[in-house]
Amino acid sequence: MKKRSWGDVFRNAVEGLIESFLTQRNLRVHAACALLAVVAGLFFHISQVDWMFICVAIAGVMVTELLNTAVERVVDLASPEFHLLAKSAKDTAAGAVLLAAVFAVIIAIFVFWEPLITWAF
Repeated sequence: MKKRSWGDVFRNAVEGLIESFLTQRNLRVHAACALLAVVAGLFFHISQVDWMFICVAIAGVMVTELLNTAVERVVDLASPEFHLLAKSAKDTAAGAVLLAAVFAVIIAIFVFWEPLITWAF
């Protein structure tokens, strides 16, 4: 097997990100929420530590969504017909995304609650 160059490795990764963004509605929803969090962070001038929490939350959700997409595609390829184990694998991967998203919302509440209340009142 031919060894791939670093350029090929990164090009393939970027192609995967673009293809997933174009085909996966939930990834676009998560990206829109991430953009909203970044805009809110800029608006409220959150601290460096808060930025770290927001970045980790965004990355966690986006990474789990990409992994969920990969699991779904591999399962569909391996088991085109319904199979209970295929369903379980897909449901588990989707559960990982849900868990990451719930914790991202909790982090957002911790980070933005006080600045939002101060700004609103």
